[in-house]
Amino acid sequence: MVTLLTRRMLLRCTLGAAALPFGPAMSASANVTGAESRIALVIGNGAYPAAPLKNPTGDANAVAAALRGLGYDVTLRQNTRLRELIESLREFSVRAPKASVRMLFYAGHGVQVKGRNYLVPIDADPKSEEDIQRQSADVGEFVDRLSAIRTGANIVVLDACRVNPFAGGVIVGPDGRRLKFRGATPGGLATLDAPVGTLVAFSTAPNGVALDGTSGEHSVYARHLLANLPTPGLQIEQLFKRVRIGVAEDTGRVQVPWESSSLTADFCFKSDANGRCG
Repeated sequence: MVTLLTRRMLLRCTLGAAALPFGPAMSASANVTGAESRIALVIGNGAYPAAPLKNPTGDANAVAAALRGLGYDVTLRQNTRLRELIESLREFSVRAPKASVRMLFYAGHGVQVKGRNYLVPIDADPKSEEDIQRQSADVGEFVDRLSAIRTGANIVVLDACRVNPFAGGVIVGPDGRRLKFRGATPGGLATLDAPVGTLVAFSTAPNGVALDGTSGEHSVYARHLLANLPTPGLQIEQLFKRVRIGVAEDTGRVQVPWESSSLTADFCFKSDANGRCG
């Protein structure tokens, strides 16, 4: 098992790349819908022994295909163990300064501990909140690394609040035994304020729980995201508003997606027929 120190060293070893001097930040009127370098890391974790999820792998495959169709250089990872999860985030952070648009899409289990959010690999086996911190990837550290880049746009999409398998102080083991868990983590993910140049999108509101799809291959959130990604000229804020409306309607407002944005430029996943955004 990778220790907490190793996990942080892997993420922080990109500091040299992220701290290189960059040009001035984009102006509010800048348009980043042209043919710049766009990269994406797409992760789908569903094969958890104790709390498997049906949709993440299908969601990740579909989002990766959609982004490739929009010109993104996509790295797809499925059912990542801790070492692969950390290494994927590290490699993406190293490449990030050379790209004008950087996107992470994560589908799978995500939990909060002491106000920080963690992406859970499929081999996590925590017995305490401290174990979660050691055995998972800290989203805030990753966002901080991207925010050190002074140009371009960062987009972080987390369909990661489906069920907290560690909530309530009990873990259901692979053999069905209910094991007492030291520390009861709250449901859903904690609020994460997006740094300048970044948009963070959650599949549900802070501390809320999203729904894994009961029918079909996609979660309700991924389904609406996929439906709106290829819309020509649709600004990103309007895109996620459409996703929020669609998910809220489909779930009777049980699940209402949420975003935090500090983008300083207009952004569309696909420009219109005249090459414009908005």
